[in-house]
Amino acid sequence: MTQHDYIKDPKAIYAKSFATLREEVDFERFPENMHMVITRLIHSCGMVDIANDVAFSKNFITAAQTALQNGAPILCDCEMVKSGIIKRLLPANNQLICTLNDDETPSIAAAQQTTRSAAAVKLWQQHMEGAVIVIGNAPTSLFRLLEMLSETTARPAAIIGFPVGFVGAVESKQALINANLDLEYIALKGRRGGSAMASAVLNAVAGGLG
Repeated sequence: MTQHDYIKDPKAIYAKSFATLREEVDFERFPENMHMVITRLIHSCGMVDIANDVAFSKNFITAAQTALQNGAPILCDCEMVKSGIIKRLLPANNQLICTLNDDETPSIAAAQQTTRSAAAVKLWQQHMEGAVIVIGNAPTSLFRLLEMLSETTARPAAIIGFPVGFVGAVESKQALINANLDLEYIALKGRRGGSAMASAVLNAVAGGLG
Protein backbone atom coordinates (compact mmCIF):
# COMPACT_ATOMS: atom_id res chain seq x y z
CA MET A 1 0.00 0.00 0.00
CA THR A 2 1.31 3.45 -0.93
CA GLN A 3 1.94 5.64 2.10
CA HIS A 4 1.47 9.40 1.80
CA ASP A 5 2.91 11.99 4.10
CA TYR A 6 0.03 14.18 5.26
CA ILE A 7 -1.35 15.77 8.42
CA LYS A 8 -3.91 13.54 10.12
CA ASP A 9 -4.69 15.46 13.31
CA PRO A 10 -7.91 17.51 12.78
CA LYS A 11 -6.81 20.25 15.17
CA ALA A 12 -3.47 20.57 13.39
CA ILE A 13 -5.21 20.75 10.02
CA TYR A 14 -7.48 23.58 11.19
CA ALA A 15 -4.59 25.40 12.85
CA LYS A 16 -2.46 25.28 9.72
CA SER A 17 -5.39 26.23 7.48
CA PHE A 18 -6.28 29.28 9.55
CA ALA A 19 -2.63 30.29 9.89
CA THR A 20 -2.34 30.21 6.10
CA LEU A 21 -5.46 32.34 5.81
CA ARG A 22 -4.11 34.94 8.21
CA GLU A 23 -0.94 35.18 6.11
CA GLU A 24 -2.67 35.46 2.75
CA VAL A 25 -5.84 37.45 3.43
CA ASP A 26 -6.09 41.15 4.24
CA PHE A 27 -8.67 41.37 7.02
CA GLU A 28 -8.21 45.11 7.60
CA ARG A 29 -11.33 46.22 5.74
CA PHE A 30 -13.52 43.89 7.76
CA PRO A 31 -14.74 44.61 11.30
CA GLU A 32 -13.49 42.15 13.88
CA ASN A 33 -16.84 40.40 14.21
CA MET A 34 -16.65 39.55 10.47
CA HIS A 35 -13.25 37.86 10.62
CA MET A 36 -14.54 34.37 11.40
CA VAL A 37 -17.17 34.67 8.67
CA ILE A 38 -14.52 35.55 6.10
CA THR A 39 -12.25 32.79 7.43
CA ARG A 40 -14.95 30.11 7.24
CA LEU A 41 -16.09 31.35 3.84
CA ILE A 42 -12.62 31.08 2.33
CA HIS A 43 -12.00 27.79 4.10
CA SER A 44 -15.12 26.38 2.39
CA CYS A 45 -13.73 26.95 -1.10
CA GLY A 46 -9.95 27.45 -0.83
CA MET A 47 -10.00 30.74 -2.75
CA VAL A 48 -8.41 33.55 -0.74
CA ASP A 49 -9.14 36.14 -3.40
CA ILE A 50 -12.90 36.02 -2.80
CA ALA A 51 -12.35 38.27 0.20
CA ASN A 52 -12.07 41.11 -2.30
CA ASP A 53 -15.57 40.41 -3.60
CA VAL A 54 -17.44 40.21 -0.30
CA ALA A 55 -20.03 42.95 0.17
CA PHE A 56 -21.94 43.36 3.42
CA SER A 57 -24.11 45.80 5.32
CA LYS A 58 -22.85 47.45 8.49
CA ASN A 59 -25.06 45.55 10.92
CA PHE A 60 -25.26 42.17 9.18
CA ILE A 61 -23.54 40.14 11.90
CA THR A 62 -25.43 41.72 14.80
CA ALA A 63 -28.78 41.40 13.03
CA ALA A 64 -28.23 37.77 12.01
CA GLN A 65 -26.94 36.67 15.42
CA THR A 66 -29.72 38.42 17.31
CA ALA A 67 -32.32 36.81 15.06
CA LEU A 68 -30.87 33.35 15.58
CA GLN A 69 -30.75 33.85 19.35
CA ASN A 70 -34.39 34.90 19.27
CA GLY A 71 -35.38 31.68 17.49
CA ALA A 72 -35.80 33.01 13.96
CA PRO A 73 -36.36 30.44 11.21
CA ILE A 74 -33.72 29.95 8.53
CA LEU A 75 -35.13 29.99 4.99
CA CYS A 76 -32.99 28.06 2.49
CA ASP A 77 -33.30 28.17 -1.29
CA CYS A 78 -32.21 24.55 -1.79
CA GLU A 79 -31.70 21.32 0.08
CA MET A 80 -27.91 21.52 -0.24
CA VAL A 81 -27.87 24.77 1.74
CA LYS A 82 -30.18 23.28 4.35
CA SER A 83 -28.02 20.15 4.63
CA GLY A 84 -24.84 22.22 5.00
CA ILE A 85 -26.07 24.05 8.08
CA ILE A 86 -24.70 22.55 11.30
CA LYS A 87 -27.73 22.15 13.56
CA ARG A 88 -25.77 21.85 16.79
CA LEU A 89 -24.50 25.40 16.29
CA LEU A 90 -28.00 26.89 16.13
CA PRO A 91 -28.68 28.65 19.44
CA ALA A 92 -32.44 28.14 19.63
CA ASN A 93 -33.07 24.93 17.71
CA ASN A 94 -33.98 27.23 14.82
CA GLN A 95 -36.29 25.77 12.20
CA LEU A 96 -34.69 25.10 8.82
CA ILE A 97 -37.17 25.66 5.99
CA CYS A 98 -36.74 24.76 2.32
CA THR A 99 -39.85 24.94 0.14
CA LEU A 100 -38.23 23.98 -3.17
CA ASN A 101 -39.79 20.52 -3.12
CA ASP A 102 -43.09 21.56 -1.56
CA ASP A 103 -46.16 20.12 -3.31
CA GLU A 104 -47.38 23.61 -4.21
CA THR A 105 -44.15 24.78 -5.82
CA PRO A 106 -44.56 23.28 -9.33
CA SER A 107 -48.04 24.76 -9.77
CA ILE A 108 -46.83 28.19 -8.60
CA ALA A 109 -43.93 27.98 -11.06
CA ALA A 110 -46.30 27.08 -13.90
CA ALA A 111 -48.71 29.88 -13.05
CA GLN A 112 -45.94 32.48 -12.77
CA GLN A 113 -43.99 31.03 -15.72
CA THR A 114 -40.82 30.98 -13.68
CA THR A 115 -38.38 28.56 -12.08
CA ARG A 116 -39.27 26.33 -9.15
CA SER A 117 -36.58 28.16 -7.18
CA ALA A 118 -38.36 31.48 -7.67
CA ALA A 119 -41.77 29.94 -7.08
CA ALA A 120 -40.62 28.42 -3.79
CA VAL A 121 -39.93 31.90 -2.41
CA LYS A 122 -43.67 32.65 -2.44
CA LEU A 123 -44.09 30.00 0.25
CA TRP A 124 -41.69 31.90 2.51
CA GLN A 125 -44.19 34.70 3.06
CA GLN A 126 -45.57 33.52 6.39
CA HIS A 127 -42.04 32.99 7.74
CA MET A 128 -40.38 36.09 6.26
CA GLU A 129 -40.59 38.60 9.09
CA GLY A 130 -37.39 38.46 11.16
CA ALA A 131 -36.05 35.36 9.39
CA VAL A 132 -32.50 34.66 8.29
CA ILE A 133 -32.49 33.87 4.57
CA VAL A 134 -29.73 31.78 2.98
CA ILE A 135 -29.54 31.64 -0.83
CA GLY A 136 -26.70 29.56 -2.22
CA ASN A 137 -27.94 28.31 -5.55
CA ALA A 138 -30.52 30.08 -7.69
CA PRO A 139 -30.30 33.70 -8.83
CA THR A 140 -34.04 33.59 -9.55
CA SER A 141 -34.66 32.98 -5.83
CA LEU A 142 -32.84 36.18 -4.93
CA PHE A 143 -34.49 38.20 -7.68
CA ARG A 144 -37.95 37.01 -6.62
CA LEU A 145 -37.18 37.67 -2.96
CA LEU A 146 -36.25 41.27 -3.74
CA GLU A 147 -39.42 41.69 -5.81
CA MET A 148 -41.54 40.43 -2.92
CA LEU A 149 -39.77 42.65 -0.41
CA SER A 150 -40.46 45.69 -2.60
CA GLU A 151 -44.18 44.89 -2.33
CA THR A 152 -44.44 44.37 1.44
CA THR A 153 -43.30 45.85 4.74
CA ALA A 154 -42.19 42.43 6.04
CA ARG A 155 -38.43 42.29 6.48
CA PRO A 156 -36.07 39.39 7.11
CA ALA A 157 -33.45 40.01 9.77
CA ALA A 158 -30.60 39.19 7.39
CA ILE A 159 -29.93 37.81 3.91
CA ILE A 160 -26.98 35.65 2.88
CA GLY A 161 -26.86 36.05 -0.90
CA PHE A 162 -24.56 33.57 -2.64
CA PRO A 163 -26.31 32.40 -5.83
CA VAL A 164 -23.84 30.96 -8.32
CA GLY A 165 -23.61 30.69 -12.09
CA PHE A 166 -23.39 32.38 -15.45
CA VAL A 167 -26.97 33.63 -15.85
CA GLY A 168 -28.29 36.10 -13.33
CA ALA A 169 -25.85 35.43 -10.50
CA VAL A 170 -23.88 38.65 -10.93
CA GLU A 171 -27.01 40.72 -11.50
CA SER A 172 -29.07 39.28 -8.63
CA LYS A 173 -26.34 39.89 -6.07
CA GLN A 174 -25.77 43.41 -7.35
CA ALA A 175 -29.51 44.00 -7.07
CA LEU A 176 -29.32 42.96 -3.41
CA ILE A 177 -26.37 45.27 -2.79
CA ASN A 178 -28.13 48.16 -4.53
CA ALA A 179 -31.57 47.55 -3.03
CA ASN A 180 -32.90 50.47 -1.02
CA LEU A 181 -35.05 48.26 1.19
CA ASP A 182 -33.42 48.57 4.61
CA LEU A 183 -31.86 45.10 4.42
CA GLU A 184 -28.96 43.58 6.33
CA TYR A 185 -26.99 41.31 4.02
CA ILE A 186 -23.78 39.66 2.95
CA ALA A 187 -23.14 38.79 -0.70
CA LEU A 188 -20.32 37.61 -2.94
CA LYS A 189 -20.05 39.78 -6.04
CA GLY A 190 -19.49 38.06 -9.36
CA ARG A 191 -20.27 34.59 -10.69
CA ARG A 192 -18.91 32.66 -7.75
CA GLY A 193 -21.05 31.42 -4.88
CA GLY A 194 -22.77 28.17 -4.05
CA SER A 195 -24.39 26.16 -1.29
CA ALA A 196 -21.16 25.35 0.57
CA MET A 197 -20.20 29.01 0.81
CA ALA A 198 -23.69 30.11 1.85
CA SER A 199 -24.01 27.50 4.59
CA ALA A 200 -20.44 28.24 5.74
CA VAL A 201 -21.42 31.85 6.35
CA LEU A 202 -24.47 30.83 8.37
CA ASN A 203 -22.38 28.35 10.37
CA ALA A 204 -19.80 31.04 11.12
CA VAL A 205 -22.52 33.44 12.26
CA ALA A 206 -24.08 30.80 14.51
CA GLY A 207 -20.71 29.52 15.70
CA GLY A 208 -19.79 33.01 16.87
CA LEU A 209 -22.54 32.77 19.47
CA GLY A 210 -20.88 29.87 21.27
